[in-house]
Order: sequence, then structure tokens, then C-alpha cells
Amino acid sequence: MASLATLDALRDAAPEFVALRRDIHRHPELGFDEHRTSALVAERLQAWGYTVHRGLGGTGVVGTLQRGSGTRRLGIRADMDALPITEANTFAHASCHAGVMHACGHDGHTAMLLAAARHLATHGQFSGTLNLIFQPAEEGQGGALCMMADGLFDQHPCDAVFAMHNMPGIAQGRLVFREGAAMASSDYATVTLHGVGGHGAMPHLAQDPVVAAASIVMALQTVVSRNIDPLHTAVVTVGALQAGQANNVIPASARLEISVRALDRDVRRTLEARIKALISAQAESLGCTAQIDWRPGYTVLVNTPDETAFARQVGLELLGAGRVTEQGPPLTGSEDFAFMLERVPGSYLLIGNGDGAAVGDHAPAHACMVHNPGYDFNDDNLAIGAAYWVRLAERFLADPKTLDTEAPPAP
Repeated sequence: MASLATLDALRDAAPEFVALRRDIHRHPELGFDEHRTSALVAERLQAWGYTVHRGLGGTGVVGTLQRGSGTRRLGIRADMDALPITEANTFAHASCHAGVMHACGHDGHTAMLLAAARHLATHGQFSGTLNLIFQPAEEGQGGALCMMADGLFDQHPCDAVFAMHNMPGIAQGRLVFREGAAMASSDYATVTLHGVGGHGAMPHLAQDPVVAAASIVMALQTVVSRNIDPLHTAVVTVGALQAGQANNVIPASARLEISVRALDRDVRRTLEARIKALISAQAESLGCTAQIDWRPGYTVLVNTPDETAFARQVGLELLGAGRVTEQGPPLTGSEDFAFMLERVPGSYLLIGNGDGAAVGDHAPAHACMVHNPGYDFNDDNLAIGAAYWVRLAERFLADPKTLDTEAPPAP
């Protein structure tokens, strides 16, 4: 069968792309600074016959391959940036840059798509336009928005766009799909409480912002429990509370750092309104004032029905029902591919990175959760991920003259 032949061919090619992935891992680059990685991607794509567009979103790269007379246009996206984390691993391909590491697997995402790119250039059977999108700055900096602002979909229009992320805790190579809201929005607030400082022995002569901050931390949890439908997901986390330096001094100010997540756009709006109102009211009730710096982050990632059904069918063809989760649970993490899905229909899927029994700092590197200094991408996924992209591209851009009986209906 064609799916098995593709997977076997990419397994044969895997050692080359394992070496490539490990080279990228050893030389991580932060968002908008992916100059080496971007150049490597562009050089490979150009050597394989792609038309290469560099500089979208700063360091973004798009490789375009057009064949036949087909009019459909497909986008597949991989992210390239690393994280400001000091790597704890000691293997040979550990980061050579202090304080920077590929702790989320973007090195693997890039290598998977490059492996697929070469196979499609040399063996791909399709008719239409293939756009391979290598994006910078996914980790909180909105590289997707920057690429779109620079004309990504104006210059490289797509009828659908797809992306994949590895996920520790799921069996290696298992594919997980989800129609609808799949990842949460993320918003952030810095709250500065202004009171009146004073002596700790005479609190009646002060207006204590620490008490106001403590009251706000507790009251914020009622936003989720009393303002949000219990059947919806919402998360409000106070990650930092900073105030004062001495035990006998009431400080004049306090600062809170808050993150807010939701899986529904209406819930997201409700959270913002209620959090702002509650903070202001709590501060005023205790004689303080609140300055709220609200920073919108990523939007809710929503996978469109037809494209998800198509992506799921490709996964079933490639691996069979035993290695596919057809409708997985949503995640409260965030992802800026969500912005691309607001412009173009598509779907975001997961590939299991490994489900080792150990957890936390003692887990095998492939089973460590992402953003952990002991994490590493599972190289056994390179062939499976690349084969999936090849199959999806050939199906989406199917040429009727070469279409075999495995083809699912187009979305």
C-alpha cells in the first residue's frame, strides 16, 4: 500500500534527518533570532527545487512547490524557535548556547517537515501548490501574526493549513486529533496596587497593599467558580506576588502577575471583564487603588470540522485505528497557530512523544513534559511525522491521474 511504502522510505531516510534535528537542537535560537536555523531551512528547500521566500515575520521561511494544473493550495507549518531555558541533558547534541534550549520540540517539528519536503520534491505525486511554512517566534511572541502581517497568506494563499506538535505523556507516534476548540487562549495582567506605607506596629495609619493583594488572590478564584459555566474551562493563575522587604514595614505598593486561559471566546471576554472589575473593587474596599496592565495573548485555537475530518482520515490510513485518537481532549496550553486558523481553515494535531513511567525531572528525555530542562524530542517520530505530511499533501492535492483507492474525500 502507498502509505506503508511512504513510511518505509522515510524510515530509510531517517538517520540523515535525525542528524539534522540534533544539529538544530545543539544550536538553539530564540524567537526572531533563528538566523542559522532559517538559513539551513532555506538552503535545503532551495536545493530540493522549492521556490523560497525568506524574511516573512523576520526570520520566517516559506518553500513553495507547484506541480500540474491543480488549483488547490495547501499550507503546512512548523515552528523553529527555542526557549530561554538552561538544558540539563548531557548527551552529545545538548545545547551549546548557555541559557537556550529546544525544550518544546520545535527542532523536531522543523526536521519532520524538512524530511517530508525532500520526499515530496523527489517522489511526491500531487497536482497543485504546496506551501511549507517555517515560522519563527511561536513561544509567546506571536510569530504567526508577524508572518501574516508581512503578507504570508496574501503572497502564499492557502485553501487549508495544518500543523503538528509533539506531546509527552502520549505513546510515541500516536496521532491525536480534535475538532473544535483544541487549545486555550492566553492573556496576561500585571496589577500594581498602590496603598500607603507605614510601620508594621501601626497598621491603622497605613493602607496595606499586601492585604489587598492577598484578598485579590483569593477572590480571583471565584471568577472561575461563580462567573463561568461549570461546563466550560477557565484558568486564572497568580504566578507572582511581590511586595515589601521587611517584616515590620508595610510597603506602599504590591505587584501581581496573572495568567488567564479559556477554551471559548465568550468565556475569554467574560474573564477579562470580571477580573478587572473584581481587582478594582477589592483594592478600593481596602483603601488601595489598582493599576491593571492587561495584555492579550494568543486566541483560542479552533480546528475546523471538514479539515479535521480530512486530517483524521489521513492518520487512520497511515497508522490504523489502533494508533489514532480520533477526538482527543482539549489542552489549556496556548499556540499561535490559532491566529492562522482564524484566517484559513485547517487543523492542529498532536503526535505522542512517549509515555514513560517516570515523571518530572526523573523522566526519560522523551517523556519529560515540554518546557522542562530535561526534555528532548523523540527521534522515532521523524519518519512517522514526515510520512504523515507527505500523505496529507498527496491527498489534499490529489492528481486524479495518480489517485489510488486509499484517497479520502477532500475537505
